[in-house]
Amino acid sequence: MTPFDIGLLAFAAMGVLVLFGLYVPIALIACSFVGVWAIKGSPLLASKMLGLAANDAISSYFFGVVPVFVLMGFVVAESGMGRDAFDVANAMFKRIKGGLGIGTIGANTVFAAITGISIASAAVFTKIAVPELRRHGYTARFSVGVVAGSSVLGMLIPPSLLLILYGLLTEQSIGDLFLAGIGPGLLLAVLFAVGTVLMARFTPGFVGRNLSEGEDNLGARELLAKGLPITALITLVLGGIYAGFFTPVEAGAIGTVAALAIGCAKRSLSVSGLWRILVETGLVTASVCFLIIAAQMYSRMLAFSGMPASFGGMVTNLELGLIGLMCVYVLVVILFGMILDSSSIMLILVPLMLPIVQPLGVDLVWFGIVTVIAVEIGLLTPPFGISVYVIKSTLDDTTVSLSDIFIGAAPFALMMLLCLAAVIAFPGIATGLIG
Repeated sequence: MTPFDIGLLAFAAMGVLVLFGLYVPIALIACSFVGVWAIKGSPLLASKMLGLAANDAISSYFFGVVPVFVLMGFVVAESGMGRDAFDVANAMFKRIKGGLGIGTIGANTVFAAITGISIASAAVFTKIAVPELRRHGYTARFSVGVVAGSSVLGMLIPPSLLLILYGLLTEQSIGDLFLAGIGPGLLLAVLFAVGTVLMARFTPGFVGRNLSEGEDNLGARELLAKGLPITALITLVLGGIYAGFFTPVEAGAIGTVAALAIGCAKRSLSVSGLWRILVETGLVTASVCFLIIAAQMYSRMLAFSGMPASFGGMVTNLELGLIGLMCVYVLVVILFGMILDSSSIMLILVPLMLPIVQPLGVDLVWFGIVTVIAVEIGLLTPPFGISVYVIKSTLDDTTVSLSDIFIGAAPFALMMLLCLAAVIAFPGIATGLIG
């Protein structure tokens, strides 16, 4: 067999193993090892190559951005800033029809800008927002749907764990990726807000027929007390990166110290809470580390097999053009999202697509934003929809089924498709802020 045939078989075997429930990084490592062994004819050479790949994957200084931002996100969630963001956003939008839904979206947007983890947003706002939405007349489906939809903003608005992973996979500037995520993230938040107002007006059966105004018991002093710490943390972390005062790794470390200081000042951090934060940070960091090692091994196996170059030639011969290629790619990503989690999709498809899009002169920062938005849609699509499952496991309500959450999230998935089409048609939405 040719190296291309071996690579194709390894890719197919990996897909079968994943469908049968094997953890994606283990499937990637196993198929990469067997593939290189078959191509080079030496298990010793294959093991050495994979060992070098593992070392190269996490030896970079910029890998340090993962644990510090994950730690900052968990500190922010534990310290109660999610509830503060919700209170402030609710007070701002309470007089608009559907305003509590907009408040949820606004709060999740702010929370995303200081955590970067969609699962954290989904868990926090399921506890905070869903009971309030139900109490003010919103239907169960819309209440869980708006939380599911707005939670995915955490993977687009910087600092985003997916953008960090993409930057490490493609060796792109994480600062540029963060900057590129701002425009599409804000556009998506605006689409969600406008969509909520339109649904509240024209589909009251879905949103709720007797919506009451959000309660605003917050005085100006309390609003400032709740809003200023969040604003200061966002300004410190993102402003420091964009102004060039410190690197993304340093920004994450400084943001973590600032979040700890805010939590201590609010007296919302306990010793048991800090221990839980450290354990969860270690688990997430170890998982991401394993994912990146597996991706590096998989990338090298693909390079040895010649699959990316062969597929690139096929794409050139088909003469799809850039827009046609991106449409096919987005469709594949969304289909993968129905059976895989977001990180696994990036690990499998980005190394395969990178050698194809680079010769076409594609801006890899823009390509990363397109990839992340398409992957985010997968967080809301059945049967996997990880954000949906997080909400179901967090929600203490047996009357709300998984299908209810998927139905409630469907309008927001459609709005994400609209945002994705806009970013593909007008790349400046993502790249316009990059100097």
